[in-house]
Amino acid sequence: MSSSEPAALWDLPEQPPSPSPKSAPSRARKKPKPGEKAKGAQQPAPERPVARIVVDIPLAHLDRTFDYLVPEKLHETAVPGCRVRVRFAGQLVDGYLVERGETSDYGSKLAFLDRVTSPEPVLPPSLHAVCRAVADRYGGTLSDVLRLAIPPRHAKAEGEAPPKPAEPPEAPDTEAWARYQRGPAFLEALAEGKPANAVWQALPGEDWPRRLAEVAGSVAAQGRGAVLVVPDHRDLTRVHEACAAVVGEDAVVALIAGLGPAERYRRWLAVLRGAVRVVVGTRAAMFAPVHDPGLFVVWDDGDDLHLDQHAPYPHVRDVLMDRAHAAKASLLVGGFARTAEAQLLVESGWAAPVLADRATLRAAAPRVTPVGEDFDVARDEAARVARLPAVAFEAARQAFAAGFPALVQVPRRGYVPGLACGNCRTPAHCRRCAGPLALPGGSVDGQPKPPACRWCGVPETTFRCTACGSVRLRAVIVGAKRTAEELGRAFPGIPVRTSGAAEVLSSVPGKPALVVCTPGAEPVAEGGYGAALLLDGWALLGRQDLRAGEETLRRWMAAAALVRPGSSGGRVIVGAEAGLAVVQALVRWDPAWHAGQELAERRELGFPPAMRMASVEGSPDAVAALLDDLPLPESGEVLGPVPLGEVDEEGNAERERALVRVSRAEGKALAASIHAAAARRDARKATEPIRIQLDPLDLI
Repeated sequence: MSSSEPAALWDLPEQPPSPSPKSAPSRARKKPKPGEKAKGAQQPAPERPVARIVVDIPLAHLDRTFDYLVPEKLHETAVPGCRVRVRFAGQLVDGYLVERGETSDYGSKLAFLDRVTSPEPVLPPSLHAVCRAVADRYGGTLSDVLRLAIPPRHAKAEGEAPPKPAEPPEAPDTEAWARYQRGPAFLEALAEGKPANAVWQALPGEDWPRRLAEVAGSVAAQGRGAVLVVPDHRDLTRVHEACAAVVGEDAVVALIAGLGPAERYRRWLAVLRGAVRVVVGTRAAMFAPVHDPGLFVVWDDGDDLHLDQHAPYPHVRDVLMDRAHAAKASLLVGGFARTAEAQLLVESGWAAPVLADRATLRAAAPRVTPVGEDFDVARDEAARVARLPAVAFEAARQAFAAGFPALVQVPRRGYVPGLACGNCRTPAHCRRCAGPLALPGGSVDGQPKPPACRWCGVPETTFRCTACGSVRLRAVIVGAKRTAEELGRAFPGIPVRTSGAAEVLSSVPGKPALVVCTPGAEPVAEGGYGAALLLDGWALLGRQDLRAGEETLRRWMAAAALVRPGSSGGRVIVGAEAGLAVVQALVRWDPAWHAGQELAERRELGFPPAMRMASVEGSPDAVAALLDDLPLPESGEVLGPVPLGEVDEEGNAERERALVRVSRAEGKALAASIHAAAARRDARKATEPIRIQLDPLDLI
């Protein structure tokens, strides 16, 4: 534990006011006799009077515990883990009582606790250890992690009687895991309570919520807890329903940040008090305080929703890895695709791959056809450049003839989200704020709406190119709304449904229909889709992002996995060249090979996860000051700083970013150096904002 210091000295009593001429003469206070208690003075608790407190102040130089005295009247309620109020630097602040002791290392008087906000021990030792480990891993403060881990208190929910703990369910049937190599061995280890880590590559068309419910049920049957984290609320609904069917509704609870304060705290308390054994949720559930955890699961770890956007920016996968290691529990990283981080777990031997053999995979996967194959070009010369070539129309018609819907994935939402000059192809920008112009779609008084700025929303009725003076505009990329409109005309009589943005569909009937969606908003079709058309692959692959290829494959495989097997007529048409590595991984349905290629390239270039990297963003002066005060490990290297594109009136960069990278072996040393530099910066009361993030997802 860090060294403990008092937050403040004793509060000195106020001096009595001087008597006015008309007032009675003041009387001298009578001093207490030796051994006699002063009237009204607080007395320390008879046992373990010193309390170690974590104050809720997000300053790095105050990231430690502080010693206070527990008053005698709070002896029973001031239990380790409870919420308290203390006087810190002259103000009352919230905090958590970590532990109580007999003595303090501080050599002067200690202040008393002001009050116990709630005697509920919301910070048990196991959760405190995990939060401390996460803060150290990311170079952050414990108070920031505690804000993510513990929901705000709701007094009414806390005062309710806790539910009765559910009985352990019966062990579920796990025969479906026999289709995967090492699947039965993983389930056997869970049933015997042995720690086992695995990276699971789900088969196309797999009922993955049911499979996750089965592994959770195997752990719950032994009386241990399980935490399952998924990207969004649609996945949460499916997994929660599957777990309720396997372990019973009373034994599972869903945690999500969108719940109301009372319901969220009520469910969280049910987990804390041991009333439920299985927790499913989104990112907010990664710190769920389950009793005796035996399994932690993260589904689709490549989804950026798993990265918390609040300091210290923890990732669900890394948090669950720390929890599994500390609790000697199992970790399952599942998904249709595989990230470079998951591949590193496999190559290092920390986790075992759980995947099907090639024969089983070929029987379950749909037939994937890249646009521009030789036989397509021979039949249709425009197939190489057409947005929707003849082979895509043919696949959709076959799906409709078989009585199934067809899925159309479009990378961009909106109508026409990008415009350019029709003559010189210069991107079209707003004259007022320099924002990009787009066509919003729709009409007013029978006339199409004019182009409008995507930033300020002001219509642009008199566009003129700043480069060549042309007044013509052309579409750079077509959005989901325009695609749905075009396909509706191409397939008359077929209903067209859209999913994305404000309205995301969870499921669609198994009838002929065109379902146009953006990546991540694909609804599940009853009986599966007959075909999937993955359009505008260049828009995904051409992004300036280190993870562009990995993210493209993840989105494509998530959509293709909803299609019926190739033996049943299921087809996937991908709008990209067949020679690309990402397309080859999709055609062969081999994300492990692609993840291995990605990891090898990042090792060669020195990027995560092969290296640990920190991003420092802020004003040029703030970034330079922090880098000058940052001691680097032996393998440390600073890249940059580089401007982020924002400039002031004089043309100078307003914000810069520098990258600091070290070897994985010195990752903890980098996090400690970052924390120490931030502590010195806070101690100097620096006012310029700065953002420090370890292992960021966006590096370019």
